[in-house]
Amino acid sequence: MNIGDRVRLVHGREEGIITKVLPNNIVEVEIEDGFRIPVKRNEAVVISELEQKVFKAPVASSPTFEPQRSIYDRVGPTTSDVLSNKGIYMAFVPVNDRELSQYIINNTDWDLPFMLSVGTDPHHKGLASGILKPKTQQKVQHVLVPEFENWGTFTFQAFYYRPAFMQLKQPLIKSIKFRINTFFKNKQKAPILNQDAHLFQLDIEDSINPVKIEPEKIVEKMFQKSSSMPTLVIPPKPAKVVDLHIEELSDDYLFMSNRQMLELQLSTFEKQFEAAIANGMDEIIFIHGVGNGVLRNELHKKLSGHKNVKYFEDSQKEKFGYGATKVKIK
Repeated sequence: MNIGDRVRLVHGREEGIITKVLPNNIVEVEIEDGFRIPVKRNEAVVISELEQKVFKAPVASSPTFEPQRSIYDRVGPTTSDVLSNKGIYMAFVPVNDRELSQYIINNTDWDLPFMLSVGTDPHHKGLASGILKPKTQQKVQHVLVPEFENWGTFTFQAFYYRPAFMQLKQPLIKSIKFRINTFFKNKQKAPILNQDAHLFQLDIEDSINPVKIEPEKIVEKMFQKSSSMPTLVIPPKPAKVVDLHIEELSDDYLFMSNRQMLELQLSTFEKQFEAAIANGMDEIIFIHGVGNGVLRNELHKKLSGHKNVKYFEDSQKEKFGYGATKVKIK
């Protein structure tokens, strides 16, 4: 059973749409008048597409959408189906131990005009666009596991469209930068594709929750041999002190704008910090200089509230002044 499947309750006459998959073999089903009820999986049966086409039993509509009918037919009884409003995914299907196929999946009842890009402002590269019909998928590209750190940030944008009277839904915009310590743990059967994949839901807020990094388990997974699981690649352990001065990061900094220099410094910080966490380091120091304080403020913003940061403070004032930050890692 997947989000968006139409089901019938075994010990009742109600029908509805699965809107959420809960722990302990429980699913949430939206039935008549928009009511949502928890149901055990063995108490619900998926209604096949053939049965829907043959019998086409009337079902009450979701409260957020008006019944579908012709604009010339404003009078008389009407019926409409409960809509599947959730179920947009990004999936990575293993091709071999080095390569994954990337897909966008639409498991809703909406047409989705969409665009998928990679990069950060103002440098986005388009990967795919078009209209995803309900209950369909589109293959985007192949990605290489050894190049995981260079995949970049994916941004998915979509509108919701149906040829019917309806309340407008807000456009969906989701940006994702995957982390190696959580990406390969998130494996399950992808809807529509019906294949095992690293699956990430795009239309719920907590679709990609950061998980506390446990270096011992990551190392353990590195030595587990599996034909279907790509080999985890741990980034090299960084130095205890990382200098973020732009002249240390690029020989071409004289030809870079201030924005480009800041982006390179922040990108280096994120990669080195993630590598420190993945390698189980207790602390790491970043030299950012004093200057106008922009880089220092950006680092502190990213560190504030980070679940893997115990605390951070100005480091070695007698040596660096206020030009370095020490991060204590949980």
